[in-house]
Amino acid sequence: MPNTTTSLPNEITFASLNLAEPLMRAIADAGYTHPTPVQKQAIPLVLAGGDLLAGAQTGTGKTAGFTLPILHLLNARPAANPRPGQPRCLILTPTRELAAQVEESVQTYGKYLSLKSMVMFGGVNINPQIKSLRSQVDILVATPGRLLDHLSQKTLDLSAVEILILDEADRMLDMGFIRDIRKILALLPKKRQNLLFSATFSEEIKTLSDGLLNNPGFVEVARRNTTSELVTQSVHMVAQKLKSHLLSHLIKHNDWKQVLVFTRTKHGANRLAEKLNADGIAAAAIHGNKSQSARTKALAQFKDGTMPVLVATDIAARGLDIDMLPHVVNFELPNVPEDYVHRIGRTGRAGSNGAAISLVDSEELQHLKDIERLIKTQIPRVAIDSFVPPTHIPAEAPRPPRPQHGQRRHSNTTAGNRPPREGQNRAPREGQAPRNPDAAKSRQPRAPQSREPQAGQPRSGQKPRAPQSAPKAQPLLSEAARHQAMPQPALFSPRPAVRRGK
Repeated sequence: MPNTTTSLPNEITFASLNLAEPLMRAIADAGYTHPTPVQKQAIPLVLAGGDLLAGAQTGTGKTAGFTLPILHLLNARPAANPRPGQPRCLILTPTRELAAQVEESVQTYGKYLSLKSMVMFGGVNINPQIKSLRSQVDILVATPGRLLDHLSQKTLDLSAVEILILDEADRMLDMGFIRDIRKILALLPKKRQNLLFSATFSEEIKTLSDGLLNNPGFVEVARRNTTSELVTQSVHMVAQKLKSHLLSHLIKHNDWKQVLVFTRTKHGANRLAEKLNADGIAAAAIHGNKSQSARTKALAQFKDGTMPVLVATDIAARGLDIDMLPHVVNFELPNVPEDYVHRIGRTGRAGSNGAAISLVDSEELQHLKDIERLIKTQIPRVAIDSFVPPTHIPAEAPRPPRPQHGQRRHSNTTAGNRPPREGQNRAPREGQAPRNPDAAKSRQPRAPQSREPQAGQPRSGQKPRAPQSAPKAQPLLSEAARHQAMPQPALFSPRPAVRRGK
C-alpha cells in the first residue's frame, strides 16, 4: 500500500505545475486557471514518473489529473520506433460512456500535440477500430472486454505500453472484470508506470493495488463515501405507484430543464421514459440493452438541452460527465449504499451547485437508513403540498424482487465470474423464457442410423427366425419420423437414478 502523501498549497495554479506550453494553451482554451485538489496533488506525482493510488469521488476533476501529466510525459519522450497498433499508454475504464469521456479529455488537452489517441469499446462494429489500429496510436482508451477481443484477433500489441491507468477501478471490480484485468496485465511490459484511481478503497482494491503498484504515492482529496457540500439532498416519501406522477409534477411545476433520473432496472427505465413522454415531457432511457448509437444520441441530446430528462441505470450512467447538471433524481434507491454517492455525484461538479432528490417508498426505508449511515448525514424529508395524486391509477405490472439487502443485483459480479462483454446481452428478451443451461446436458444424443437387414435375414448374433405371415401395410413415414419411432439402443438409454442414503 502507499506510503507517500502529498499536499500542496491552495494558491497553486496550472502555470506552476511545469506543464508543456501546448498543454497550457489547451488549458487556457478550456477556461481553467486553477487546478482542483486532486489535480494539485496527482499531477506532480505523475510527472515524477512514480506509481500512484488516488482516491477521488466523481466530479473532482480526476480525469484531467492523469490526462495532463501523461500527455506531458509522452510528448517529452517520443517513441524511438513507433509501430501501428502499439499504444504507449493504456487507459482502462469500466463503461463505454466513461471511455468516450476520457478520450474526449485526451483530445481536448492534447489538441496542440502530435500524439494520436483512439477509444475502443463493445456494442459497435469492430472493423473501424481494426482500421484505426493500422496507424500509429499513442494513447488507447478501452473497456476490458473489447480490448481482449482485439488481443484475441491479434490486431493489437501491448508490448510497448509505458503507462497504465485503471480509472474507476472499484467499479471495474464490482462489474466482475478482475479476471479480464489480470489477463491484460500479463501481456504488459513489466517495467511501466501504473496509476490507479478509485472512488472507494475496498479489500479487493487493496489487493489489486498491492500487486500492481510499486511504492506508490497516495492522493485522497475527500473522506471516503462522502457527498459534495454543493449538493442539496432531500427525500420525498411517496408510494411506488405514485412516483412517476410525482416526478412529472416536480419537473413541470418547477420547470426543470435538465434532470438525470436513476432506476434499478432496465425495464423500469423504459417504462418511466414512456410515462414521461406520455405526460408531455421529452425523455429517453439508456441502459445496457440499448445500442451504442442510441445511447450516444440520447446522451448528446441530454447534454445540449433538447432532451430534458435522461433515465438511466447505474451501470449506464457511470462516467457521465454533464457540465453544471442541476438535478439528479433517485426514482428508486440503490440496493448498495455506495451507489447513492456515485449517483448524486453527477451533480454539484466543478464548483457548481446541484440538487439530489430521492423518491422513497415505505419498503425502501431500510435502504435509506443504510445510505444515511454511510454518509453520516440524515437527509431531510420534504413534503410536496402542491402535488395532488390522480384519482384513478391503472394497475402496474409487479416489480422484480430486489436482491438480498446490501448485495448487488448481478450475481456475475462475484469474484471469479465474468460478466457479459460489452455489446453482448446474455439476459433473455422480454416475452422469452430464460435459457436453461442444463437443457443441453439433459438431451439424449440421437441414435446412430444403421442399415436394416434385408427381410428374412437375421441380425448379427441372432438365431434365424421362423417364417411369419406377411405384415399388415403401414402408412409411409418420413426418414426423420421413422428414425424417431425406432427404439433407442441400450447404449444411449438414460442412466438409472441412484438412490442416495439418508
